[in-house]
Amino acid sequence: MAWRETRDDAMIPVAFRGFGGIRLEADVMGDANDPAILLVHGAGQTRAVWREASDALVRAGRRVVCLDLRGHGDSERSPDGRYDLDSHVEDLRAVLAQMGSRPVVVATTFGGWITLAALAQDAGSLAAGLVLVDVPVRSDPETAGAIGAALRRRAQEPGAAFESGAIPEMSLDAVADRLVAAAPGIAIPTLFVRGGMSRLDRATDAQSYAGLLPDCEIVIVEDEGLLVRGDRTEAFSAVLLDFLERKHPRAAPEYRIGSDARTLRDALGCFATGITVVTAIATDGKPIGLTANSFTSVSLDPPLLLVCIANSAGSAPVLRSVEHFGVNVLQIGQQIVSGRFAGKGEDRFAQADWSVGETGAPLLAGSLGAFECRRHAVHDAGDHFLLVGEVMRAQFDPRRDPLLYFRGKYRRLHFA
Repeated sequence: MAWRETRDDAMIPVAFRGFGGIRLEADVMGDANDPAILLVHGAGQTRAVWREASDALVRAGRRVVCLDLRGHGDSERSPDGRYDLDSHVEDLRAVLAQMGSRPVVVATTFGGWITLAALAQDAGSLAAGLVLVDVPVRSDPETAGAIGAALRRRAQEPGAAFESGAIPEMSLDAVADRLVAAAPGIAIPTLFVRGGMSRLDRATDAQSYAGLLPDCEIVIVEDEGLLVRGDRTEAFSAVLLDFLERKHPRAAPEYRIGSDARTLRDALGCFATGITVVTAIATDGKPIGLTANSFTSVSLDPPLLLVCIANSAGSAPVLRSVEHFGVNVLQIGQQIVSGRFAGKGEDRFAQADWSVGETGAPLLAGSLGAFECRRHAVHDAGDHFLLVGEVMRAQFDPRRDPLLYFRGKYRRLHFA
């Protein structure tokens, strides 16, 4: 991506690299330190449709990225003629991976289909929020067909801003099924906005779909048709800015001693960590273990590491006194293992594939890495204690990638 810093009042063109290397053009406005908004237009439109909304967002202190879809506006025409939904989805995922921060994605009509499909698996890793504008889930086939035919006719006109093939012909039932299947996985703050007079679908269908999204509110703007069109964006902009101020305020949350501990917890959650399972054998011969993400190397000479253990943990008394323990670093396929060892009231090792290491500590099969340690020191630290271990043996698998934890959710590495 050719990314350049912008002044508050400047509109700077940038180019993203989409699926298959296709060039996707965009305009960027606003201060680089402001929260980012990515605007995705619909079929047969260009990024120009967002002009008034962009101005309002920049004035409200947001950094705005207006994207042209492939085959639209200044973006490259597909060299292989691919304009199916999946190619657009991969384009958008590529753009999100190239942005400097997770934006709130604002998408309309066909752009909403693309966005929902793109965020279906890992919404929280790609976007901070979602705003859907006049996005039909179950379109009337006759109306959709008429709109598609009209757009294809427009594409044949001299100077058309989009390619005829860029308006894909799709099975509406298949699209609807895909969007419904995607909904449960989009666990980010979402706003569904619909013009009360929209002909794209029924208001009841929009309300039903909004109910499938885990964290969604819906607003019906009465006496309006399509909200993102020409000079009919004032009502939409008001609703959008209200949502952003409530869900993604510009002012950073602040913790001061004595205030809400949840804010401190969220601030600490900004530091991405790996995930480990700390294990040992109790005096009765039974294996014990718990999930911990407070883990760090301490020294190479002597070889020391430490983990932070909550005093309230059921395994805490054993780990305070045990002579040897293990630290298993989890990989992306071990999310279930992490959850099991973080839970209570079950035999954590019953369904685990494990073996006894050379020092007697339990080692979990398939882990990214495993450290066998001898207790070096124990230090009390508030409601936790620091267990420092001398590494007696270590092994790791360079072919695997780590399971990560960031802002209260599991994550994985993304290679752009």
